[in-house]
Parts: sequence; structure tokens; C-alpha cells
Amino acid sequence: MPTRTARTAWNGSLQEGSGQVELTSSRAGTYDVSFPKRAADDAGGATSPEELIAAAHSACYAMSLSNEIATAGGTPQALDVTADVTLGPDPDGGFRLTGITLKVVGEVEGLDEAGFRAAAETAKQGCPVSKALTGVEITLEASLEA
Repeated sequence: MPTRTARTAWNGSLQEGSGQVELTSSRAGTYDVSFPKRAADDAGGATSPEELIAAAHSACYAMSLSNEIATAGGTPQALDVTADVTLGPDPDGGFRLTGITLKVVGEVEGLDEAGFRAAAETAKQGCPVSKALTGVEITLEASLEA
């Protein structure tokens, strides 16, 4: 299996410094990062490790769920997946990820709500990014499109 690479160039201290993270393998882009923007409610045009983890988790989960739906006998038509990753204080000092919420709304043929929710939960457990983030509580909200 392939290895993917990202690179960050950082200048300055934590509070006054800033950097750029480059998605090296895909060449998809280079994005600004700074701690003050990371810790603020408004990201101000900069990304953060939490946003990048959310992007990775939502993409990985969508792929995993698509597979689980097919395994359960359904056909995924569309999946809308959001991952919310929260940064908060660590009781031991500093910061840590305090929670991740996966939200998915699916348009699926061949599965009822219970079957979809079961596939969604199995996908949460089997997604490689979920496995990598086992130290963080991951909650799931799953529903079929009405």
C-alpha cells in the first residue's frame, strides 16, 4: 500500500509564528496554519490539524461506509459525511482532541433505517482513520435521507 506525505514549514514561536502545510503527495495545495487561528472560533482563512484530521476522517469513513452498505446488501447512491473534530484543554496540560462527531445522511437502496445504522456503526469501527484515533471519543449520527 502507498505512503502519503504532507510537509509543514513553520517560522517563529507558537503564539507569533505561522506556517504552511503542503499536501505533498497529491499536490492538492498549500495551506496557512497558525496557533492563534487554530484556537479561535473563526479560522480566518487558515487550516488546522483538526480540520485536516476531519477531512481525512470524513473521506475515510465515507469509503468504509460505502463498502459496508454493499456488504449488507444495499446500494449506496449518495453519502453526505461531516466530521467535527474538537480541540480542548488536556487535564494533564496543553491541549488534546476532545471528541469527534461523524454525521452521515445516506441515500441508499436496499437497506432500511436499522440496516443503514448498523452498516454506519460497523464502518465507524472499521475505518482506518477511526482505528488510528482510538484515544478520542468518536460519536456517530446516521440517518437515511427521507
